[in-house]
Amino acid sequence: MKIRHLTNQRGIVAVEFALVSIILFMLLIGIMEMGRMLFYWNSATEATRLGARVAVVCAPGAAAIKDRMTALFPAIATADIQVAYLPDACDASSCTHVTVSILQTAPLQISIPFVPLQLMMPSSSTTLPRESMRSSIAGFANPVCG
Repeated sequence: MKIRHLTNQRGIVAVEFALVSIILFMLLIGIMEMGRMLFYWNSATEATRLGARVAVVCAPGAAAIKDRMTALFPAIATADIQVAYLPDACDASSCTHVTVSILQTAPLQISIPFVPLQLMMPSSSTTLPRESMRSSIAGFANPVCG
């Protein structure tokens, strides 16, 4: 009697593993996708910090600002980068602060099986006080500004 009972249960372990593994793999892929999302958010923040550091030592409107930001984080478009000098309508000698921002860009597609999810990357900005705001001093070109 006992042997007959075990033969009827022969494939149950495979069925249980199949049901549990679906949930396990969805959870595993979800954790990896959330890690990827946090990597993108951190990269956007670091790109704005780099852009602000370059903007405080270069002339207003220098191309090196956006070039360095897109080199660090290629997922952003140069159209989504804003550089603002404070106070408004200041020149290289009268600006006191610079703010570099990345606007909210296209949604980040999360690839979790059976869960269609898109998350928007938040906008990020960094403000720093000005240092030089000139790309050349006494005839020497600032190597940061290109």
